[in-house]
Amino acid sequence: MKLIGVAGTNGSGKDTVGDMLAERHGFLFVSVSDLLRQEAKKRGLPIERRVLRMISAEWRRQFGLGVLVDKAIEHYKAGDYQGLVAIPMRNTGEAQYLKDLGGALVWVDADPRVRYDRISGRQRTAEDDKSFKEFVAEEQAEMHRSGDEATLNMGAVKDLCDISLHNNGNDIEAFKDIAEKHLEHLLY
Repeated sequence: MKLIGVAGTNGSGKDTVGDMLAERHGFLFVSVSDLLRQEAKKRGLPIERRVLRMISAEWRRQFGLGVLVDKAIEHYKAGDYQGLVAIPMRNTGEAQYLKDLGGALVWVDADPRVRYDRISGRQRTAEDDKSFKEFVAEEQAEMHRSGDEATLNMGAVKDLCDISLHNNGNDIEAFKDIAEKHLEHLLY
C-alpha cells in the first residue's frame, strides 16, 4: 500500500494535496478531521477545534497513538485504490506510526496571513469564524504539546516530515502541479 500522511498549518493546502492524489493518482483521501467532526456530531458536541483536539486525544489514549491512521486504513481496505493519503497528521505518535508502516510524511505551510484569508474566505463551519489573533493563538496551541503524548504537537510532526511544500499562491492547479512534482518519487 502506498501511504502518505499530510501535515501542516491550517489553510496551507493540505486538502489540495489530498485532492490531487485522489484525482490524478487514484488514492483514497481520508480527512481524519472529518472523522473527528462526525464523532463530535454523534456526541452532540459543537464542531470546534478544541472539541476535535479533545476527541483525538481521547481516542489516542483509548486505542493507541496510531488510531487515526488505523481508521484511515480501514476505509482504504474497503475499496479499490492506488494508495491512501491521510490528512492531517498532528500528533508525533500517529506520524511516527504512519512512517513505521512504510508511509511518507509531507508538510504543507504558507504565510499565516495568506492562510487566514483563505480560511476566512471559505468559512465552511463555525470553527472557521475567528479573528486573525485567535487564528494565530489557536495554531500556536497546536504546534507544541500541551499535555501527555496523546495531545497535538504539530511542531514535532513537522520535524518528522520527509517533504516540505510552501503554498503562498492562489492558483490551486499550479500548487497541485508543484505538489505532484515533489511527490513523484512516492507515486511510482
